[in-house]
Amino acid sequence: MKDKKKKHNSGTSVNSKLLRRPIQRCFLLFLAPTFGAFCIGFIYPFLRGLYLSFCEFVTIGDASFVGFRNYIDAFHDASFIHAFWYTALYAIVSLFLINILAFAIAYLLTLGIKGANLFRTAFFMPNLIGGIVLGYIWSMIFNGILGKMNTSILMETRYGFWGLIILMCWQQIGYMMIIYIAGLQAVPGELIEAAKIDGATKWQTLINVTIPNIMPSITICLFLTITNGFKLFDQNLALTNGAPMHNTEMLALNIYNTFYGQSLTGKGVAQAKAVIFFILVAGISIIQLKATRSKEVQQ
Repeated sequence: MKDKKKKHNSGTSVNSKLLRRPIQRCFLLFLAPTFGAFCIGFIYPFLRGLYLSFCEFVTIGDASFVGFRNYIDAFHDASFIHAFWYTALYAIVSLFLINILAFAIAYLLTLGIKGANLFRTAFFMPNLIGGIVLGYIWSMIFNGILGKMNTSILMETRYGFWGLIILMCWQQIGYMMIIYIAGLQAVPGELIEAAKIDGATKWQTLINVTIPNIMPSITICLFLTITNGFKLFDQNLALTNGAPMHNTEMLALNIYNTFYGQSLTGKGVAQAKAVIFFILVAGISIIQLKATRSKEVQQ
């Protein structure tokens, strides 16, 4: 019997190798279309945009090399510096609010309460609405409320800031909640039972058992929240469009307005801002991923 099993296993391995050989020989045939699309859709535009950030141009065909002048003009642009700090403040506040509220809701919905699936659907639905539509809807809501105080969301910077925070919390909490629910449901039940047997309170179990075991979900949610915060554009455009006096203008909207402004050198400066923007978001995201992944528990 043992000899038969060995022969069967050896035969299976030989057959699997024979089946893999044609695929291994033709791997370029399968890889080439995807790699070609990636080069055309990402690599070439990225490299072209990087080159144009060192040029002055109106159209791509008349680009003339000007060195680092666009970057110098970008860093001397007061509106760009203001947009950076405004975006950073927004990203920090939204990071804490969205993730704390999303985790709290996810935790409550995994306690076995009645109608949990209905609540999950209701909280997730705002994420299905487009940013431009949300911006216009919430601008009408905010102006309807603020109109009773003889003001509007476009008249004061603080109203625009907290309006964006409320809008994005309403849109993104449901999405992050789903990720947290998946992480909470993956926590081994025997660990929770062991903590109860050892006399741990619910708070101690949450801090010392649950949260360390859902660090992969926390990593994903923090990454999405940070990148979404810095890349925010359509909601900012629809809700305030930078008003009043460009005080609520975030980085993406500032780049957009610079590119389509009246200045002949604006397109090159906007391209330089876009490169700085890419480096900034990529750097912050990499730091965040390394910081949170180092705390993940291997199950």
